[in-house]
Amino acid sequence: MTIKTLICDDSSFARKQIQRSLPESWKFQITQAKNGQECINELKAGKGDLLFLDLNMPVMDGYQVLEAIQKQNLKTVVIVVSGDIQPEAQKRVMMFGALEFIKKPVAKSVLESVLESKEVYKKLTSNEVSELSDEIRDGYKEIVNVAMGQAADALARVLGAFVIMPIPNVNMLEVSELTMALNEVSEKQDVSAVCQGFIGAGVAGEALILFSQSSMLDIAELMNFKSELTKQTELELLMDISSILSGACLQGISRQLDFKFTQSHPVILGRHIKIEDLFKRCEKRWQKTLTIETSISIEDRNINCQLLLLFTEDSIPRLNEFVSYLIE
Repeated sequence: MTIKTLICDDSSFARKQIQRSLPESWKFQITQAKNGQECINELKAGKGDLLFLDLNMPVMDGYQVLEAIQKQNLKTVVIVVSGDIQPEAQKRVMMFGALEFIKKPVAKSVLESVLESKEVYKKLTSNEVSELSDEIRDGYKEIVNVAMGQAADALARVLGAFVIMPIPNVNMLEVSELTMALNEVSEKQDVSAVCQGFIGAGVAGEALILFSQSSMLDIAELMNFKSELTKQTELELLMDISSILSGACLQGISRQLDFKFTQSHPVILGRHIKIEDLFKRCEKRWQKTLTIETSISIEDRNINCQLLLLFTEDSIPRLNEFVSYLIE
């Protein structure tokens, strides 16, 4: 993850000193401001997820910046770096919401220790997880849209039919929110669910495919099952279709992001069950996830299913890095 970092100080020497003291293992996108007013403008432009702030500056000082950040609800992690080391100065900045106070001149070891002890990286990546920017969200949509085009082509060739696929939905969802959304889409019908795990390059998750029960007869016909539709043949159909869809989709995503996923064997999570019952079984595995959902249907057939890509929460910063790289 690239951290948008704003260094605000009226001294160019001090700004350069802070920049040289930043951890070399982190990725920073640096913006500089010479006074508090420039700082506020840059924060409003989204250039300061992390802010290093001086106190004594012209136009608008550091205390005024901290007050404006609170009043305008600007989202940033603030570390004050100042030569004014009075106890009252330190007390005031902490009351205004600063994360920490570092005295000038900045020592590289001290700055790195503060960033580590205050878990700054974790705080920033947590914000990244909970709030997807419009640009990142659009990137996810396009990547999955291209991947689903390949999955639809693979399925169409097997079934000999035209596959309809809408634009994917991308959201950060709790399990309860996901359950409600899927209930609306499925009109509360019973579903059968197949799950397949995947992992690669620090990204992990599960592909979940939900089939409406009314789809099974048409799927069997298109797959040329001539015999009676039994529990066993239904199971085989579910596994075959799921492997085609999830396999082609994940392969399409990994090609665009230039790494490979290792996939587990597909597993039947439930057959002929309510969606809320399905997610009650799974809530320990999925708390809050990046959920990419797309519906798939077959033209002139009563075949409908939902493909869900559920990425683990701790995978999101790494995945955002891959997507950001393609956008830049």
